[in-house]
This record gives sequence, structure tokens and C-alpha cells, in this order.
Amino acid sequence: MEEIGHYIGGERVAGTSGRTQDVMQPMDGTVRGKVSLASAAEVRQAVENASEAQIGWARTNPQRRVRVLMKFLELAHRHYDELAELLAREHGKTIPDAKGDIQRGLEVVEVCIGAPHMMKGEYTEGAGPGIDVYSMRQPLGVVAGITPFNFPAMIPLWKIAPAIACGNAFILKPSERDPSVPMRIAELFVEAGLPAGVLNVVNGDKEAVDAILDDPDIKAVGFVGSTPIAQYIYGRATANGKRAQCFGGAKNHLIVMPDADMDQTVDALIGAGYGSAGERCMAVSVAVPVGKETADRLVEKLIPRVESLKVGPSTDASADFGPLVTREALERVKNYVDIGVKEGATLAVDGRGFKMQGYENGYYMGGCLFDNVTKDMRIYKEEIFGPVLSVVRANTYEEALALPNDHEYGNGVAIFTRDGDAARDFAARVEVGMVGVNVPIPVPIAYYTFGGWKASAFGDLNQHGPDAFRFYTKTKTVTSRWPSGVKDGAEFIIPTMN
Repeated sequence: MEEIGHYIGGERVAGTSGRTQDVMQPMDGTVRGKVSLASAAEVRQAVENASEAQIGWARTNPQRRVRVLMKFLELAHRHYDELAELLAREHGKTIPDAKGDIQRGLEVVEVCIGAPHMMKGEYTEGAGPGIDVYSMRQPLGVVAGITPFNFPAMIPLWKIAPAIACGNAFILKPSERDPSVPMRIAELFVEAGLPAGVLNVVNGDKEAVDAILDDPDIKAVGFVGSTPIAQYIYGRATANGKRAQCFGGAKNHLIVMPDADMDQTVDALIGAGYGSAGERCMAVSVAVPVGKETADRLVEKLIPRVESLKVGPSTDASADFGPLVTREALERVKNYVDIGVKEGATLAVDGRGFKMQGYENGYYMGGCLFDNVTKDMRIYKEEIFGPVLSVVRANTYEEALALPNDHEYGNGVAIFTRDGDAARDFAARVEVGMVGVNVPIPVPIAYYTFGGWKASAFGDLNQHGPDAFRFYTKTKTVTSRWPSGVKDGAEFIIPTMN
């Protein structure tokens, strides 16, 4: 059985805390290995290592730093299949879905190759008599990322790439549920030429998280996960003087207008609602058809599609989705379906009884579809994070628009329509951070920023794109005057341009 420790100082090291957790294989419920759970002392060891390595890395010019990213991309593509299989076996998503996870992370690495341009400052000659003013972006120092189980390649890469491109050293605390891909990513970065210690991986639970939040040498923390934990991390990090960006839960709506192409809409809902077993922060979990006729047509087309979804093991490339990540996650989702039935929603398709032949101990569940869900129900208010789609019927466009606007979360939203005026009005007025127009999962491309609103995000700056370079750097502004033309005598007022 594999023992997974940590990655510190450019090599794998065994854990010393004496605490471990099983790493499961969701498709059959077997134990793949044990991961060490770091103590505060082990986190501190990684921080000390990173602090020492960061000094030389920051002095390396940006162009040479991004050459490491370029070499990493080459290595990642060479090991693409290996990474995808490793990811699928520990997470449960299918191998094609795992490859998408990796690819979306690599796209951010590609954008970070532009770091020399993104880090350029500004310059004004002659801002005053004999005075020049210029600014420069400098790295923060040691920064950290706490990343979730559902994207064990993508989200770590979203954080690692811009952080190290800017000259920081990075401490990654990935999910203890699927730690192998983040460990492998760290190895590939070092193989690509990243100096030992610039990227360290500490596996662990709350003890490791708190150690990161309290460490005085860690200057910034990024997090993705549930809203309660995002609030906790943001509050504790900022109380300790750290810069923080924390992303939480979601309840993503897809508004279906009467003029929408219904076949296209159903395809979108099936893929966005049930892909990766619904374990995505950008999964569509609420369909909002406008008008009774639209709702009836939508549900009529959805039912047979949900019933025919192919659930299979992670290694089955033809499966629509695989198992959930843990038995606890499976039971949690089934419990939400029970709650929906008790609350009075119509369970049009029930996937709770699904069993995978030959994989009876795996964490499988078929797709579930609720109709006649109302906004006072828990299955509407709360994030289920499973293969469950709820249909909330709206009588008018304004009623449909009010649903995402009034919801606690504001991560992603979409509208399907042929009407340009309706789409433009919706994009302007909806109170959500990422909007799709006939696009069900509006994850921005890598050179735009990713981030939600309201209880879906805490902090002023988003992930990847220009915001990443702002988050991982601090701006220094220099006002320079040389002796020629300088007046004698002290000045006792604040400098002005007069």
C-alpha cells in the first residue's frame, strides 16, 4: 500500500506526525494508500524551506522563470495519460473528464508565460520639475493555496503558475482525498527546472490549514471549497494580516426562455448538470423554464435523457460520469434527495437505487431529476454537489431573473434564448459573477478572471487572468529627483505639482 507523505525541498519526504488518512478508489471502494496528515511543525519546515528558496527565485528574471513553465508544459503533456489515470482513480471522474481537469489547469500555465509583460510597471518622465515617477511589481514572498478534491489538477495549477511566475515561493495544501496528482505536479515542476523549495506540498487536514493561516511568513492564501470554510479561512487569514482570496459554494441557475432551442438546452443541462457526477462548483443544479409550456416541454425531454445516463467506473471512457468521491459524499447526496421528496418536490427520475455490476462497493448513484421545486426548499437553497438537477418553474422572465439575484450564492448563471435583447438585459442585471449566454458552464478562458459574487467569494481579486498577477504581487512606486534644478532649503508642506 502506497504511503503518501509530503513534497518539501524538491523531494518526497515521509510524514512525521503519526497521523494518516486512507486514500480511496471511489470506483470500487478499495483503499489505494495512506496519506500523511501534516503537523504544524511539518508546515513550518516547508515554510522555512520556501523562504530560503524564494530569495534566489525572486532575483531570477521573469523571462527565465517562465522558461520553467514552458518546460513544465512539455513534461505535463508527455505525462498526460499518466496524470489523467491517477486523477480518475483517486477522484472518481472518468478519464476524459480528468483530462479536461488537467487541460484547464495547463491553459492557465500557458497564459502565465506572459508574466514578463503582466509584471511591467508604469513610468512617467517629468511628472514634476526634474521628477520622474515609476512603479514596479514585486513578489509577496511565500504564498499558499488550499485546494479542493473536485479539481486536483486544475485548481492547484491555477494558483501555482501565477504565484511562481511572479517570483513567489508556494506552499500547496491539496485535498487529502486525492493527493497524488498535486504531488506529481510538484515533481514535474522540479524536473522542469524549478529550484528545490520554491514549490512545496504539505498534505493534511485542519491542523495543517490553521498552521498555514497563522504562519507569519506566509503573506497570502488562496482557497477553493465550501462557503463556511471559505469564510473561516478568509477571516483568520486577514486577521493575521494576510492577503486572501477564498471561493465558496454555488447554486448555478440556467434560465430557459420560451424561444430557446430546446434540444440544445437539454444537451446543455445534461452535460452541465450531471458531468463529473455534479461535483463541480460551476455545475448547473437549477433549471428555470419560463412559462408552463416551456417547463412542460423541458421536463418531457429531460426525463428520458436523465434515465439513459450511463454511469460507469472511472476507467470506462464511454461513461457519462463515474462515482462520487467518498461514501460519505454519496450518502450526503442521497439524503438531499430524501429531503426533496419530503419537502414536496416531484422526483421525476430517482437514481438512488443505482448499483454498478462488478463494482458494488463503489460510490455510485444514478442521475436524479426534481420538478416543481420551490425557492423555500432546502434542495434549492443548499449546494447538493451531486448528480441532482432541480426544475424551478417561473411564470415570467422577471420572476426567473429574481431567482439567481435573490439567492445566497452568485457563482455562475446562464440563459438560453434566441433573443439578443433578453440576453443583453440578463447579462447586465443578473447579480452573479460569471454569466453564460447559450453557454451552460461559463468558466472564463484563462486570460480572463474566474470568480463569483455574494457568498460564493471572499476577497477583492479573482483567480487567474490579470487578477492573479495583482494578487501575487505588491506595487512599489518610486518618485525620483536628481540634483540638477533642485531648490535649496527645507519644504514643510506635502509635495504638490504646483
